[in-house]
Amino acid sequence: MAEMEDGGNGSWLVLFAGLCCLFGAVNGQVVYSVSEESNPGTAVGNLAKDLSLSVQDLEPRGFQLVSGPNTRYFDVNVKTGVLLLKERVDREGICARSSRCSLELEAIAKSPLNMYRFEVNVLDINDNAPEFRMSSLSLNVSEAALPGERFALPSAYDADVGSNSVKSYKLSPNEHFSLDVQSGGEQSVSAELVLQKALDREKQPVIQLTLTAVDGGKPPKSGTIEINVDVMDVNDNVPVFSKPLYKARIPENSAPGTSLLTVHADDADSGLNGEVVYSFINHNNDKSIESFDINKATGEITVKGQLDHETNPAIEIRVQARDKGASSRAAHSKVLIEITDINDNAPEISITSLENTVKEGSPKGTMVALITVKDEDAGQNGAVTLRTPHGVPFRIQNAYKNKYSLEVDGPLDRESTSQYDITITATDEGSPPLSSSTVITVEVSDVNDNAPLFPEPVINVYVKENGPVGAVISTVSALDPDVGENARITYSLLESSRSAAPVSSLVNIDSESGHIHTLQSFNFEEMKTFEFRVQATDSGLPPLSSNVSVQVFVLDENDNSPGILAPYSEHGSVNTENIPYSAEAGYFVAKIRAVDADSGYNALLSYHISEPKGNKLFRIGSSSGEVRTKRRMSDNDLKSHPLLIVVSDHGEPSLSATVSIDVVVVESTADIQTQFKHVPMKEESFSELNVYLLIAIVSVSVIFLLSLVSSIALRCCRTDGPFSRYSPPVITTHPDGSWSYSKSTQQYDVCFSSDTLKSDVVVFPAPFPPADAELISINGGDTFTRTQTLPSSDKVGQAAV
Repeated sequence: MAEMEDGGNGSWLVLFAGLCCLFGAVNGQVVYSVSEESNPGTAVGNLAKDLSLSVQDLEPRGFQLVSGPNTRYFDVNVKTGVLLLKERVDREGICARSSRCSLELEAIAKSPLNMYRFEVNVLDINDNAPEFRMSSLSLNVSEAALPGERFALPSAYDADVGSNSVKSYKLSPNEHFSLDVQSGGEQSVSAELVLQKALDREKQPVIQLTLTAVDGGKPPKSGTIEINVDVMDVNDNVPVFSKPLYKARIPENSAPGTSLLTVHADDADSGLNGEVVYSFINHNNDKSIESFDINKATGEITVKGQLDHETNPAIEIRVQARDKGASSRAAHSKVLIEITDINDNAPEISITSLENTVKEGSPKGTMVALITVKDEDAGQNGAVTLRTPHGVPFRIQNAYKNKYSLEVDGPLDRESTSQYDITITATDEGSPPLSSSTVITVEVSDVNDNAPLFPEPVINVYVKENGPVGAVISTVSALDPDVGENARITYSLLESSRSAAPVSSLVNIDSESGHIHTLQSFNFEEMKTFEFRVQATDSGLPPLSSNVSVQVFVLDENDNSPGILAPYSEHGSVNTENIPYSAEAGYFVAKIRAVDADSGYNALLSYHISEPKGNKLFRIGSSSGEVRTKRRMSDNDLKSHPLLIVVSDHGEPSLSATVSIDVVVVESTADIQTQFKHVPMKEESFSELNVYLLIAIVSVSVIFLLSLVSSIALRCCRTDGPFSRYSPPVITTHPDGSWSYSKSTQQYDVCFSSDTLKSDVVVFPAPFPPADAELISINGGDTFTRTQTLPSSDKVGQAAV
């Protein structure tokens, strides 16, 4: 029979669980039900099915319950998706006497990260019998008590709720008393002993009764208490309360001594039998009564201790009015006290972090943390609003009831901000409002979103010619604001279309340090400049890179000695020049011409007569190389004069060349051999000036044609050759017979004097020095002017030969 009843109860529980699931589904949340004291391993529900999840995805996605106080009772079988009971659940231990006992659970699944919420209602079973807090009760009843007089009886306590709680009371059969059970409405189930028949102390001084409390379970359970009724003699009027039920409302912050209300009872007797004494009846040792006090004489109820709406929102007190007669008689009433809430509890914030770090560039809505807010107050005092500081790229979204999520709400850039200390403030809607704060630290992890960056787009490097192979000529360095592997940079060379030779044959670069090494020794006379590019690449995924152009300028060294030009030879051969004895001072003897393959000061030449020392007959122009007489001849002078002429450049150290000339003094000018024997001097039909003009015109025409051809050739190849960055030359002919040659970086001016026949024109190659040039003036019979504009200065250098 017991098994059948248990089976019926189980069927009812299954039907109730189904209805709860249906109700939860309708309301958008999964709700399960399980009976308390169910055996561990009991299946509560199929989570995978109810959450529309694939059973095969549960284990790979790490499906699990979020840690919390409720998870110790449940577990999830990731093989089947079934929610299982892990240990026995005692509804009374969890929810006390709450009419509804619901456990909120949360589960998460990764890849992608999702959170699911569901509830499990713990259903009460009739596992607790009603019990009285005392084993027996003694009542004093006057024999003069009239039928209908009532006597308060203690209430039984049942830990179960609902239909399993106390539903009725039964009194053992007797002829004097009946039982009046009061239930429904705002009152709890209580019982009063009602006198049905007058008592006769002389016949029966003590009446023993048994009161039984029965709950509504199936099967029902019960508890009993023994009542001993002592029949007292003659006080035949009972005090009567003005109200059977008193109600009062008081805020929970009321100070001790605050008056609540005054109960009043009248007794028609006189004297001590009519004097009423008020008191509380606390058969069940209810601690909440200790917060109040009653004036025994006046019946005024005042606050005695601290009140707390969150602990006891409503308190029921039973008040007794007893007279002072020899056989005292008492009346009873109830006081219902509603404790109203005030805003005396600040919100409590609980954080469950899901990720330690968030990648920069994470999209909006990326969940960072779960936030739970709890406020013990009720109504508006318990309504909480969360907020984050302005200016942070995060927001708070309400997920469910008091559950919130912290999400990304803006762009994250680790290079700007690598860590956020987010202050989350929870504020309720009480008056005045209360708030609390907590700080969440969010680390922003790096992604490779920055390419290496060189400090400048072009790097100029100056290298001396004839330098050692393997020397470090420069070091390039790029910066990457990323960190770790994303900021580890390697360097490599890229070929440049402007370089005549392959860059890999000229220089090499250390991929880690960025040191640029030479692979050969450079010759300024062969290569004055070359260009290549360096690429910096980080180690991120995918890698990012940037380039910088490196222009290398080879600096000239004084490694070439001057070379003597024809018709004179260098040291080791004898050259002879004849002059007439009648030569005047300043007579032109010879002109030494020399060139130097170097550039700049290294190619600037000066002429000196070295031997014979102390000779005062001849002089030489230090810049022009023209040998002339210093005075007229005398009879004491020798007929032959050997001269040793030294040509020196201005390099450091200076290099030089020598040439020997024997100057022979002859008596007649007819014996003088000139270098222009093919030119008739006296028999020309036109003057010497016309010859010079003709030669000048022919020279200018030839130079103009050559310059025109060179200009056309440079225009054709300037986009492909190593000199394409220079503008083509421009040649200008002047009315006086001179011409000028100019480029964007160089300008040459050539002027012919009236002594054109004796002039020599030498055009030096343009140097490419790193320092500023200076103004150089060389005076002579013929003038050649070179004007050069240097890349690093506004100064102009001129040289004339």
